[in-house]
Amino acid sequence: MQAGLVILCLAYVLSQFFRAFLAVLTADLGRDIGATPEDLAFASGLWFLIFAAMQIPVGWALDQVGPRRTAAILLMIGGAGGAALFAVATTPLHVALAMALIGIGCSPVLMASYFIFAREFPPAKFATLAAVMLGVGSVGNLVASYPTALAVEWVGWRATLAGLAIISAGVAAGIWFTVNDPKRVETEHKGSLLDLLKEPALWTILPLMLVAYAPSGALRGLWAGPYLLDIFGLSITQVGQATLIMGAAMIAGTFAYGPLDRLLGTRKWVILGGNLISSLFLLLLCLWISDSVWLSVLLMALIGFSGAAFPVIMAHGRAFIPPHLVGRGVTLLNLFGVGGVGLAQFATGRIHAATVDMGPTAPYTAIFGFFAITVAIGCVIYLFSRDSMD
Repeated sequence: MQAGLVILCLAYVLSQFFRAFLAVLTADLGRDIGATPEDLAFASGLWFLIFAAMQIPVGWALDQVGPRRTAAILLMIGGAGGAALFAVATTPLHVALAMALIGIGCSPVLMASYFIFAREFPPAKFATLAAVMLGVGSVGNLVASYPTALAVEWVGWRATLAGLAIISAGVAAGIWFTVNDPKRVETEHKGSLLDLLKEPALWTILPLMLVAYAPSGALRGLWAGPYLLDIFGLSITQVGQATLIMGAAMIAGTFAYGPLDRLLGTRKWVILGGNLISSLFLLLLCLWISDSVWLSVLLMALIGFSGAAFPVIMAHGRAFIPPHLVGRGVTLLNLFGVGGVGLAQFATGRIHAATVDMGPTAPYTAIFGFFAITVAIGCVIYLFSRDSMD
């Protein structure tokens, strides 16, 4: 099982990479195949929405088929196949289709490990284990920044994606040979996704899950690139360095959040405080949109750090899910978390297109303001949630 979890962690490195690497390909894809920021926002949003939509069948498959076959088959077909398609893309549509395939391939990876944690480890350790997997796997977020910018400079983006297709196929094979499925829960209780949706406690958690990850996911995954290019005129390498800083802050935030619920004896107030701070930093980024490149990079890093409450929100929701519905429960939470980024990318792509003629800073002020408002709304709803510690 330990070897299997290590391979699943490598697969999650790939998942984190694929959701974030477009930020450093903005200029190259624009030059080579005519992809605009709106095209890339659509492709990025499609990745997140397809990933989110897949959580429903993935949840069923984890409960009924097991994590080994679910993760290995989808990563092989979607992850390796999508990266290969991206490598030969000649139009923005090809990029969008490739990102959709990659979204399918990455969709079961994190939830497969969370499923194993929920079945094989004590509930009180879930948040910490989830944070460790998320934090270590987020190395992919770092690789998708400066190292990817260097790789693209050295061998080109097509060769880089071809190499990633080979790596994805190798990791998928590793999952098949090393992951052991937990023993199935034998119970007379039957259940479905509808039973989870009837749980009132989840409905005060799901709205914040929808918006909490969106700012850092969307900024790191795409908008940091166009923003730093358009407003400060940075090079692709410099954008890679800036996104490396934000990615490192997101990892640090994940590890910081992980044990806080046990240390402070509360999940609700840890989550609420962190997301209110995230909303404040987004507002400050709007106010100081073009003052200083280093100030902007610092604020993006702080947004990434404070917005890294994903594993603790997951643990909060997990507390209200019965054992025989763990697979569908954690994937439902993930659907909202990742789907929120997809919806945000579609929305912010339209916001950019509608405000691009109003001045160079207008689109980014509007985008960051949109995130600040949606996170604040999610916090207001979350105020009514019921705290829970395992």
